[in-house]
Amino acid sequence: MNLSYLAAEDLSMFGRDPWWLVLIKAVFCFAFLMVTVLISIVMERKVVGWMQLRIGPNRHGPWGMLQSLADGVKLMLKEDIVVKGADKVVYVLAPVVAAIPAFMAVAVIPFGPADNEISIFGQRTTMQLTDLPIAILYILATASVGIYGIVLAGWSSGSTYPLLGGLRSCAQMISYEIAMGMSFAAVFLYSGSMSTSEIVNSQHDRWYALLLPVSFIIYIIAMVGETNRAPFDMPESEGDLVGGFNTEYSSIKFAMFMLAEYINMVTVSMVAVTLFLGGWRAPWPISTFWEGANHGWWPMLWFVGKVLSLLFAFVWIRGTLPRVRYDQFMKLGWKVLIPVSMVWLMLVATVRALRNENYDYQDIVLYVGGAVLVLLLLSFVVDIFRDREVRDQETARAEAEAEGGPEPAFDPMAGGFPVPPLPGQTLPPAPRRRPRHNRELIVSGGPDTVSDGKEADGV
Repeated sequence: MNLSYLAAEDLSMFGRDPWWLVLIKAVFCFAFLMVTVLISIVMERKVVGWMQLRIGPNRHGPWGMLQSLADGVKLMLKEDIVVKGADKVVYVLAPVVAAIPAFMAVAVIPFGPADNEISIFGQRTTMQLTDLPIAILYILATASVGIYGIVLAGWSSGSTYPLLGGLRSCAQMISYEIAMGMSFAAVFLYSGSMSTSEIVNSQHDRWYALLLPVSFIIYIIAMVGETNRAPFDMPESEGDLVGGFNTEYSSIKFAMFMLAEYINMVTVSMVAVTLFLGGWRAPWPISTFWEGANHGWWPMLWFVGKVLSLLFAFVWIRGTLPRVRYDQFMKLGWKVLIPVSMVWLMLVATVRALRNENYDYQDIVLYVGGAVLVLLLLSFVVDIFRDREVRDQETARAEAEAEGGPEPAFDPMAGGFPVPPLPGQTLPPAPRRRPRHNRELIVSGGPDTVSDGKEADGV
């Protein structure tokens, strides 16, 4: 894959619409996101209520379907408070910075084929606002800009907990966008393009979720982390940060943060559908017997259905998994997702290179399988020597204790501030808590039940 090939892609279908048609498409993209957000909020509350065997929204509108609209009106009518110690300019602009980039990524998402499939007021056009030779990089750029709103909101509030929430969100973005970008790179290698319409066209016979399952799983995990959704909602976790970066916000500014979160959910779901789930193409059973399933307005139905399925997966994850600790979350990103995505990307690149050299499929499987076995053997040998080193250290520590007596007790406050213990050191027991085997059962009244019975009889 080279840049000259990307620059020579046929995107001639785009950029030919009259101004009024471009305006209609832009309004449709905005309305699609807003309506999908309203549906997502109601769906989340109803599905989580169903999963937890409790009543969901049932007051506003038929079956509670207007609950999200009522929430929006309520937030607009609330008092808009500006914190006294805040940096007012940044404090007010932060929700805008978080919300506006969330709308921008949908501009390059294809809702249908990249040719003149449909007619709008007599004008033949594509079911996509526009496309770029580097459309996926454009999506990554807009997602990166949106995170500044959360970081600036935490800093400008002038409060400790929002600042911690903003820093956590920044760390999540750095950690999980690396793995997300590597999962995209595998798709680029197979499709030979960064254009969203070309990537969907390259999945005409097989979806990349089946061809690149590791990339798909890594992206699903990374997109949940990128959107600060449970179980990765540490930037706004109520248990330790009160509310996180949006603690000091109210009224419409708070609503804009919530809007940005749900729009980001929709955006990452649309990207997942485009890159891994065939985009606007009909699912497998339908596409086999119905030739017109991928023509006309039908592709939009398949696309919206796939997006809603991923939004349901977001809700399912939230209602199922508990929130992880922050150190567990960062360890997953840096020590699991990034190494796995790097190894997988090298594997995919090797397979593509061998295929371009016209190697037989069996030879490719043999070479790749041999390389994987060599890596497993090397990791096994490294683990053996690591365990031997740990055993040698423990033996040396035991011999030192036998010769010179026990080591001094570990003092976590020796330097004037709390420090964690080193390997081999243990924290001293809490002074106000007895060991479990030395605790006594404390009862009211006398020490035995006989005297308690006599006192009871006397009463």
